[in-house]
Amino acid sequence: MERVLVTGGAGFIGSNFVRALLEHDGRVQVWTLDSLTYAGDRANLAHLPDPARHAFVEGDICNESLVLDVLRDHSIDTVIHFAAETHVDRSIDGPHAFVRTNVQGTLSLLAATRRFWMQQLGWGVQQCRFHQISTDEVYGSLELDDPPFTEHTPYSPNSPYAASKAAADHLVRSYAHTYGLPATLSNCSNNYGPYQYPEKLIPLVILNALNGTPIPVYGDGRQIRDWLYVEDHVEALLLVLERGTVGQTYNISAGMQLTNLELIERICELLDEMVPDSAYSPHGGLIQFVEDRPGHDRRYAMDSSKIRRELGWQPQVTLGAGLRITIRWYLDHPDWVAWIRSKPEYQGWMQRNYVARGVAA
Repeated sequence: MERVLVTGGAGFIGSNFVRALLEHDGRVQVWTLDSLTYAGDRANLAHLPDPARHAFVEGDICNESLVLDVLRDHSIDTVIHFAAETHVDRSIDGPHAFVRTNVQGTLSLLAATRRFWMQQLGWGVQQCRFHQISTDEVYGSLELDDPPFTEHTPYSPNSPYAASKAAADHLVRSYAHTYGLPATLSNCSNNYGPYQYPEKLIPLVILNALNGTPIPVYGDGRQIRDWLYVEDHVEALLLVLERGTVGQTYNISAGMQLTNLELIERICELLDEMVPDSAYSPHGGLIQFVEDRPGHDRRYAMDSSKIRRELGWQPQVTLGAGLRITIRWYLDHPDWVAWIRSKPEYQGWMQRNYVARGVAA
């Protein structure tokens, strides 16, 4: 791993990964390929360690010829594929974009890497690697007494987003099996941390609370999610790239499960403590139950014993510590927050999804 292409590197997890990779390996050269849709921004890549070893390419992963040019021009030997449409609510409103980016885009990447690495250079397992970033949502939903998902759990996606990611994962496995493309895959639980776009639950709660805006809770709020601090996730990915077995899948989860309502209440309590002079304290008073989204999965939970056992990974950040770090980051970056919230895409999204349900934007 010397010359790395990170797709979606201007997004939330991707930008955290780029930063960690540059810190981790002082020799690696990194290229970010990102089309800078609403959730991606070059500002997320500001203040990188040793920025001379990083370059940005604006482009669409669905453009196979562009991908091939990037691979050839920079002799890329590793592709880390983060680029994706990711928000379930958006997939319900507009599934076509998810199929285009998540399925067609992944196919374009696979075809280009196979052509360059295998057909033109004759590279194999020792020379190159394709890593697919996936999600726990491809496994479907669990009941309260069901055991956590393992790497052998059959896929059973329930949302258009999850279905598009499942299709992409199947394409990666098909290229590995049919063409021998050296590939690995990881499924992660819900990430949170700095630079997360505020349509996602944790930053949405933080920013609404700070602004005195009602905090929407879907349905009864008893949906259970498994939370993973983003830096723990990227550390796991670095281990998979360095020591993971080609052809294998690794579940990445911290095992920190709680209901959405419990999570929201915990964030509100931390805000009461960290922003004691807030005009909106106690922030829990802003919680407002709204209509549930269609087909809302009840519970996600993953068994990450494989990556812990085989690669020695352990999450380092507890949920309490991670939430404090995350809240502090949003408090310390008001310019980033204001700029994101000024975007027409963000305002339109809030209008369609929350004002329509009786929650003020």
